[in-house]
Amino acid sequence: MKDGPDISRIAALIGDPARSNMLLAMLDGRALTAGELASQAGITKQTASSHLARLLDGALVAREVQGRHHYYRLGGADVAQALEALLGVSEGRTGTRTRTGPRDPALRKARICYDHLAGELGVLSYDRLMEDGVLVRRSGVLGVSKAGWARLGEIGVTEDGLARSRRPVCKDCLDWSMRRHHLAGQVGAALLVRMFERKWAKRVAGTRVIQFTPSGEAALRTWLRAPT
Repeated sequence: MKDGPDISRIAALIGDPARSNMLLAMLDGRALTAGELASQAGITKQTASSHLARLLDGALVAREVQGRHHYYRLGGADVAQALEALLGVSEGRTGTRTRTGPRDPALRKARICYDHLAGELGVLSYDRLMEDGVLVRRSGVLGVSKAGWARLGEIGVTEDGLARSRRPVCKDCLDWSMRRHHLAGQVGAALLVRMFERKWAKRVAGTRVIQFTPSGEAALRTWLRAPT
């Protein structure tokens, strides 16, 4: 007798090497074409299209059509968080993927996870916001305290500015490289947007790396009241 959702179907979809490489390529929140995903997976475009059809059927990806072009992105933040968690489980237990990427130290320091900050600086942000009472947990649900909204407002993140959606305001996301949590949800996404707007950091083209300027990292640490 089985209870609850059937994880075997989702696990099988993610478990194929080509499909897992395509899913990980979308982990930075971008929408990519079948040709771009085929290149990431090292397979033909026709084979990629077949894999993408299965991922669509499993709701692990979503498709956007613009004229003659079809773009694919992850099916939601929950899919991104599941992939990040699997990276954490795989770290130290399996070999590394052969696809080339950014230098490991940069990826571990700061990277994008779907639409929020991950890596060393993402975990630092989460820890400091928890320690200062900006983030609070009530009945097991992570949220923002009243004083916390004032603190977030210092860099332009306001409760009224969040979208009205079913997406959680705050959510833990297990960081694969740090083995601790960073902040996801609407607040996590809004914080990263503000960091970009303030020129504290920028995306490194073609990678998941987020590169902070020296002054930007110092500004982040000052706002977090963290050691520089």
